[in-house]
Amino acid sequence: MRLLGTGLFTVTALLAAGVSSVALAQSAAPGSTTVLDTITVEGKTLSGVEQARRRLKAVPGGVSSIQPQADAGPAVPTLAQALSSAPGVVVQRFFGGNDQPRIQIRGSGLQQNPVERGILVLKDGLPINRADGSYIVGLANPGQASLIEVYRGYTANRLGASVLGGAINFASPVEKGTTISAGGGSFGQADVSARTGFDGERFAAGFYADVSRRNGFRDYNDSRRVNVGGVVEAELSDIVKTRIFASYTDLGFDVAGPLNKTAMEANPQQVSLGPPTSQGPNVIRDKPRREASQFLIGSRTSIELEEHLFDIGLGYTYTKDMFRFPVSSGVRRTEGGDVTGLLRYAYQPDASALLPLFETSVQYTVGSSDRTYNINRAGGDGPAFSSNDLDASTLSLNAGLNIPLSDTVTLSPSLSYTYATRDSEDLWTAATRPRLTYGAVGGVLSNVAAVDTSYERNYSGWSPAIAASWRPDENNMLFAALSRSFEPPTHDDLLGTTGGTPNASPTGFSTPDLHAQTATTVEMGWRGERGLWTFDATAYYSWVDNELLSLRDSSGSLLAAFNADNTTHAGLEFGVSGEIIDGLTARMAYVLQDFRFHDDPVRGNNRLAGAPRHVVNLALQYALSEQWDIGAALQWVPSKTPVDNMNTVFADPYVVVDVKSEYRINDTLSVYGAVTNVFDKTYASSTLILDQASAGQAVYLPGDGRAFYAGIKARF
Repeated sequence: MRLLGTGLFTVTALLAAGVSSVALAQSAAPGSTTVLDTITVEGKTLSGVEQARRRLKAVPGGVSSIQPQADAGPAVPTLAQALSSAPGVVVQRFFGGNDQPRIQIRGSGLQQNPVERGILVLKDGLPINRADGSYIVGLANPGQASLIEVYRGYTANRLGASVLGGAINFASPVEKGTTISAGGGSFGQADVSARTGFDGERFAAGFYADVSRRNGFRDYNDSRRVNVGGVVEAELSDIVKTRIFASYTDLGFDVAGPLNKTAMEANPQQVSLGPPTSQGPNVIRDKPRREASQFLIGSRTSIELEEHLFDIGLGYTYTKDMFRFPVSSGVRRTEGGDVTGLLRYAYQPDASALLPLFETSVQYTVGSSDRTYNINRAGGDGPAFSSNDLDASTLSLNAGLNIPLSDTVTLSPSLSYTYATRDSEDLWTAATRPRLTYGAVGGVLSNVAAVDTSYERNYSGWSPAIAASWRPDENNMLFAALSRSFEPPTHDDLLGTTGGTPNASPTGFSTPDLHAQTATTVEMGWRGERGLWTFDATAYYSWVDNELLSLRDSSGSLLAAFNADNTTHAGLEFGVSGEIIDGLTARMAYVLQDFRFHDDPVRGNNRLAGAPRHVVNLALQYALSEQWDIGAALQWVPSKTPVDNMNTVFADPYVVVDVKSEYRINDTLSVYGAVTNVFDKTYASSTLILDQASAGQAVYLPGDGRAFYAGIKARF
């Protein structure tokens, strides 16, 4: 099925012809609907966001929510800034700014470089992921979200997820008034953001735009990001509420690449020059860079017939992605469209219940794309050496109950089914593929035999889960759950270049016959309040079969993806926030991760590379007066992190401290200032992930040095 030209026309026509049958509720929490005004529940007046957070807290599993606009911050916040307080979410910065941070939950998709699998990323409940499950994390925009919902593990199955990690939903804002923000600072940072909206009795709309650009901390580190979009909500009748939304994001950033430890400590701003100077890529010659854009249009409608709730959705994305890797991999271009259809039904006979008694959903995503590869010849397009037509589809079914066994105890069984197809048609007709090798006389072209890269893969699996929750009072809940997960590979796992070196282009492709990754997870937790403090704690242990790993060798070149036999993922996800004294508030998110191979014939019981064992994010804020707030934030990784699965090379622990302040001049104007990395710490914010690293290899990605930022915000 080709979606490149006709998909956008088809979806737009459907939306225009029948808005009332295809629109979306803002939140993805169970039983949520589009809410245009406040409602009264148990004597309390609740907004739509507050209702969504209230429902979310009742889910028996690892869930949390963030209001990114509630705290003072830069005009265009990054994902790392927005998600720093979310329990269980680990964000490792790559090159600063809105680039391509490594985001992982419970280790899902951890070892992809870049991370393009392991989490379902949603906008207003519909995926920005491609049909094969891959995603470009930089397309998510936390600054233009009224609410960010995080679903860890099996709690995301009802949203169409088929991954160990879970899902993150970015809900678009619909707010009265207009807000304009601008700011800038060190390393050529410049941000502008604007949003406006109105909220009527039966009609509401919001529109937003932001632009961010940055020269960057390192020598080759430019980045820019543009995002525009809008959402329209309508209460068509007392029972039908609809939302239609659209957005366009354009993202581009230089890939400054890794350094070895000696080079990073001597000058973290420099980049690798490749052999013989560095055992890593030649960044100056190859100019690695990513440029991606995505157009998204979606619509959802909620229909309430007394105790019956129907949620009908349709979405379309068109994504263009150019990733200029170093010469060892080449210039990869992927372009295509994806359509998602969603139908959800909930039965809620008790209107006062937070969760529906029964809920079922079906989500189907289908898409196709053209993928080509060119040789990276001195930072430009060299000869083409591959062309593929990639098709994918993912069908997700889910049904679950929330059975009240008593006034305080609820049993929540559920069952999910996933069926996925991944097909590649090799369009390369020549008997050979060109190859470029750099030597003493410069680049020399040669030819290697071409091997067919066509494949057809089908995956299907069931994911049952059962959870029990106990609510001793309205503010506290204890829960325990046992669940299965099923994660098919993406095209990036199934089709990858091989044989490249820092001075030579690939010799061919790998098309491994991969199994789907499955896992059995047991988890328990407590979510609640004690006085002025709120707590969120979840402990889990996962037995993973056929874990999908995508690695690089000692030169940094891509190896074929493969299935590990058996691994275990254990962890603790903890969040706490509250008021220490009058005016002084604190917030902490702590993650413990212990991910290991289990009796692997080569790696034994080693830790999986790339996962820091402990991550602590602590934020303090003090109100000096009604107009003036000051704050400080700390990110602490207190132990070494393995770079390779053989556990021979490690990244050192680090602590980074930031400070900030906001002064509200009046009800309209406020100013903001921040200093990040106050003590100018030299550290590796992330690393490459290898199977076997060697001493002196370029694997460390330096974090930004000390930076200053100032901004102004106007509200009308």
